Amino acid sequence: MNDKRNIVHMDLDTFFVSCERLLDSKLIGKPVLIGGTSDRGVVASCSYEARTFGIHSAMPMKLARQLCPEAIVVRGNAGIYSKFSDNVTDVIKESVPLYEKASVDEFYIDLTGMDKFFGCEKLVSELRQRIIRETGLPISFGLSVNKTVSKIATGEAKPNNQIHILKGTEKPFLSPLPVNKIPMVGEVTYRAFCDLGIKQIKTIQEMPMEMMAKVFGKNGQTIWQKANGIDNTPVQQYTERKSISTERSFDRDTTDVKKLEGIIIAMAENLIFQLRRGNKLTACVTFKIRYSDFQTYTMQQKIPYSSADHKIIPVVMELFKKLYQRRLLVRMVGVRFSHLVEGGFQIDLFDDNEKIINLYHAMDKMRDRYGDRAVMRAAGMEAKSIGRWNPFTGAPPPLLPNRRR
Repeated sequence: MNDKRNIVHMDLDTFFVSCERLLDSKLIGKPVLIGGTSDRGVVASCSYEARTFGIHSAMPMKLARQLCPEAIVVRGNAGIYSKFSDNVTDVIKESVPLYEKASVDEFYIDLTGMDKFFGCEKLVSELRQRIIRETGLPISFGLSVNKTVSKIATGEAKPNNQIHILKGTEKPFLSPLPVNKIPMVGEVTYRAFCDLGIKQIKTIQEMPMEMMAKVFGKNGQTIWQKANGIDNTPVQQYTERKSISTERSFDRDTTDVKKLEGIIIAMAENLIFQLRRGNKLTACVTFKIRYSDFQTYTMQQKIPYSSADHKIIPVVMELFKKLYQRRLLVRMVGVRFSHLVEGGFQIDLFDDNEKIINLYHAMDKMRDRYGDRAVMRAAGMEAKSIGRWNPFTGAPPPLLPNRRR
């Protein structure tokens, strides 16, 4: 099955920077840093010109400015990038039968069977040109028999280019590349490989899979398969309805506003934690309220992609205020986040300092270790239990203590 597929990986080049350059042409060709603009800020993204100075994502802005004093610093704007991301999604949606939006700037497309009619490389080349023409954004793609090889190929194609890895040439293509080109080989795993003297994918290809599994456990087996160009992961149809939600019904219907507000804040806070735990962002917030007469009302609002409490909770509370009728008893309230995509860390880095991001990381760590309600806002203490469906496991969460899944 694997060798009959035609899988495309498309990636918008230095996406945040490219968006800013469309808005201000003076940034073209200059070293550009996107992120928090103060000395306590962090680099969320940077242009290729800035990278030549050794600057990279997640670097403190102060250090980046020292490395490249002439760099132009732009505060990130999630709203603008969300809009551009949606524009690209619309073009892809109109052009192909099956696509997966992996993150705000990254897509997988399954063109299996399309080669009988058009020729896959021709079709995706025309799609790439259409995206560039209609959105103005540079985009690269890799085409191969599976997701892993296509993603690695896109990295080799950049900037603003394309690569087709012909069937049967996956292993020789991957062979000379460094092992950290394999998706899921992060900094820690890469260091472990280097300590073992393994620098190139070729070395992994020549090792028995059992040895990789022995050294790196279950992950070792997966890394070995990816190194050998084996990946049967399907492209999963992207749907804007993909969501995570939670509801709370009351034993006794209530008009206690303070109680309602506390419970809604706790529900939203817990749900946002689930987003961050699953490395997801949401672009649509929905609030639902049911009164004692069973009349049910919902209202939703599109937002810039986010997984931050201080960005999402005010939207939830605003929707509650719009829907709440003070004279009626409330039976149930619910919160839902939809239009989910992968990613989180970079978008969070638009905030002006590390304090708030570090706070979220610390709170999330405590919740992972001691349970979802180990750390919470004082306003949410009213909520004694919060039911939710977890889309990242497809099942209700386990009882405390809660561990990272």
